[in-house]
Amino acid sequence: MVTLILRNRRNEAVLKNETTMAFEIVGIPSEQADCLVIWGHGWGANRSVFKPFADALSPRAAHMLVDFPGFGLSPPPPMEWGTAEVADSLAEIVRPFRSIKKIIYVGHSYGGRIGIQMAARHPDLVDGLFLIAAAGLPRKRSLLKKIEMKIRVYTFKTLKHLVPLFGMSVDTLRSKFGSPDYRSAGVMRAAFVKIIAENLSEEARRIKCPVQLIYGSDDTETPPEIGERLGILIPDAKLSILSEQDHYSLIGEGRHIVIKRLAGFMGEQE
Repeated sequence: MVTLILRNRRNEAVLKNETTMAFEIVGIPSEQADCLVIWGHGWGANRSVFKPFADALSPRAAHMLVDFPGFGLSPPPPMEWGTAEVADSLAEIVRPFRSIKKIIYVGHSYGGRIGIQMAARHPDLVDGLFLIAAAGLPRKRSLLKKIEMKIRVYTFKTLKHLVPLFGMSVDTLRSKFGSPDYRSAGVMRAAFVKIIAENLSEEARRIKCPVQLIYGSDDTETPPEIGERLGILIPDAKLSILSEQDHYSLIGEGRHIVIKRLAGFMGEQE
């Protein structure tokens, strides 16, 4: 049973697993809407990143802006959580809104992982999936890059055992060898390590709703080749690669292009 409470002018869902997830509804009141759009932000972000998108489309739908566990106003999840647990918790929040005719999920990067899990695990709650620079598949790397990464991992593990001898800290090693997201993950580090290791190929194959994939041609975080492979795995998927756009410009200065594509996708689902 989900308990929705109002605290400091924001909604929170208190879930059956005793965690909480903060969210807000903007646009048309949900009881008057024929369409609900769920917005899933990327790693390290929060629901505010999608507020300009929701505002641009507010006359057309009700919009649920969510702070995933560990971001924004939502407290961190249990250490062992991956994207499946996040998606299941989000499903608890969304289910009371199932009386709305259409539910469309929009996710960026990490939020794309959650969307893939939502559509695969809770197909009754997702009528359309719009993924922007979605992660979820292992990146294809050259042999040289694979060797380089293995050397870095081996070096890190070796030096970690020698830390006491050199008066260094493990955090110092992480600052030298970890990615920016890993270094800044803090209490979310265990979840981050688990999530980036996930391969959602099987989940992608189970998706039955229409899917639009949007990638930037200049994206080095989730390159277009990930979208190409997702487009093959997902039965009813369309892929668009936007020229001169990267991982962040798709939700920044280039968002007007994405909003136009999303408005068209919403129209197709009506």
